[in-house]
Amino acid sequence: MGFLPNEFSEYLAQDCNRADFIQKWLESRGVTSNRVVIDGKNHILVQFGSSSYNSQFKIKTVIAHHDRVPESPGANDNSAADWQLMNWAVWLKNYPSFHNVRIFFTDGEELGWTVTNQGAFGIAKTFQRLGITNDDVYVFDACGRGEIPILSKSGLSSLASAKFKSQFNDLYARTQNILKRATDGRWMTLPVPYSDNASFLACGIPAVAITLLPAEEASLYARKINSDKSLEDAVMNRETSKQKRIEENIPDFSYKEHLPYTWRLFHTQSDNIDSLTPASFKVMESILKSLTESKTPC
Repeated sequence: MGFLPNEFSEYLAQDCNRADFIQKWLESRGVTSNRVVIDGKNHILVQFGSSSYNSQFKIKTVIAHHDRVPESPGANDNSAADWQLMNWAVWLKNYPSFHNVRIFFTDGEELGWTVTNQGAFGIAKTFQRLGITNDDVYVFDACGRGEIPILSKSGLSSLASAKFKSQFNDLYARTQNILKRATDGRWMTLPVPYSDNASFLACGIPAVAITLLPAEEASLYARKINSDKSLEDAVMNRETSKQKRIEENIPDFSYKEHLPYTWRLFHTQSDNIDSLTPASFKVMESILKSLTESKTPC
């Protein structure tokens, strides 16, 4: 793949220790990281020097999972977002002002049957225990194919408190503004059947998920969602019903043929470097710059 360096192909290699790779890659470029092991899962935390933070503004915790299923290269799920955030971390190291960003590369997103089994749930629970519930949490997943940013519909529980709903809606609105600035208004809100933001929502911490799709796929999916409410319900409830489907031998993704082609590549050999698109990396660079510049008073 001409627009990506050979190191990215090394990151995709089946024998790559991805947590080690991320840390060594960052270290070689002057970015310090720490290994955070929670419930046996290896997360990588990137925090910057004290001059990068201003306590009068919200911390932006930005997340991408680095694990993948064994049978897939995982180029889009989720190596592309990892790579984009790794390069962003190098850029942030020399940012001339405070940015209030910390980055987690999480482990275990692909292993969870339910939200509480996912790797990010351990981080979210730790945040909750330490009283860190005022962060803005942004999750980037599958950001290497397509040019249209998709902000995932919330999936908030109807039992959520009015205060939490207000906090989440505020973050959601600000995220829409970030995308609007970054893309000249070319973004969409759609149901997304995956990502680590569910772990934070379950712990009472506002979190949003962003992915990318090709324009044609996003438009077709939106039309299907608008014409078939049951499809949206199936997508939004996929993770919570996964264990039940496995135990009762119900076919997984019975609605898969209605999902965007990009998502149907997940967990297959076709989620490879050739499936990625240069435009995605340009769009993500713009989004991450817009996110850097977004600063919200506490």
